[in-house]
Amino acid sequence: MHLPGIRSRWFEGFVKYSFEAGGRPATVVCPDKPLAGNYWAWKGEFLDAFPQTEIALLRRGFYIVYLNYPNQFGSPAAVAKWNELYGYLTREHGFAAKTALIGLSRGGLYCYQWAAANPGKVACIYGDAPVCDMHSWPGGRGKAQCNKVEWQNVMEAFGFKSEAEALAYDKNPVDNLKALAAARIPILHVYGDADESVPWDENTGLLASRYRKLGGDITLIAKPGVGHHPHGLADPKPVVDFIFKHTVKQ
Repeated sequence: MHLPGIRSRWFEGFVKYSFEAGGRPATVVCPDKPLAGNYWAWKGEFLDAFPQTEIALLRRGFYIVYLNYPNQFGSPAAVAKWNELYGYLTREHGFAAKTALIGLSRGGLYCYQWAAANPGKVACIYGDAPVCDMHSWPGGRGKAQCNKVEWQNVMEAFGFKSEAEALAYDKNPVDNLKALAAARIPILHVYGDADESVPWDENTGLLASRYRKLGGDITLIAKPGVGHHPHGLADPKPVVDFIFKHTVKQ
């Protein structure tokens, strides 16, 4: 596949292309031996952080995609830019019509908000200690302490005119699951049950309960005694198998 932009190397020497899409920096990391069908996984945030899952997917023939748009928390502006990159990759480069989403920490907000707007384009969602409710983090309206800087970033990204308006926002991932359940999108979350930054019960736990009530399929893998870090699993095979199963046509 011929992709635009600057060619460099990523972890383990995988070829990486860096280019602009819709005015934002985009990255595509290429497998050495792509699967027929150009399957891909889209990481919501922190491309280089805890990359064990992405490396394992590359080894199995997946492309890895990332759009650099920080401090947006899945805002409408971020969803619009994701739409542009999705259209470009599928239309111009033959990427598969459905992508697997990888939501690490706040990256979960990007993945869930884009999925809610585009359920027919999502094969599955993998949440890695994901933020599922901005009232929990960075808002600190539960067990976690408010992150004032990030809460202000949320206010700006969404255009909230007051804190009351931000607290009244009812389209967080935990609130916005009907379209995902209707599309039968399978979900997997890995989380630490001692996470104090993004408390699992206010995020993963609440989302899982509500998704199941809607008839959705979600699997949870707990890491006993683990906090927000480190992310992922020491052996990412269960995650990679999940993504492969729900993305690649058998």
